[in-house]
Amino acid sequence: MTDDETGVVDEGFLRRYRELLDAEDIAFDELEHAIEDGDRANFETDLDAWKITVSRRLAFLDRHGLSQQPAVT
Repeated sequence: MTDDETGVVDEGFLRRYRELLDAEDIAFDELEHAIEDGDRANFETDLDAWKITVSRRLAFLDRHGLSQQPAVT
């Protein structure tokens, strides 16, 4: 386990998580613009880019032991 994967929420963790959230927000904005413009070609590209940013954020949380567990119903 590296220092980055200790499960500790510190300034470095929060900075990196904020970066990942910002990247996800930017990708979602691009996706939203493609939808509003009816631009199917860019929609597909932007959807893939947004999915990648979400995956990176979730992987980061998982590495730190903070992944969301499915709810038991």
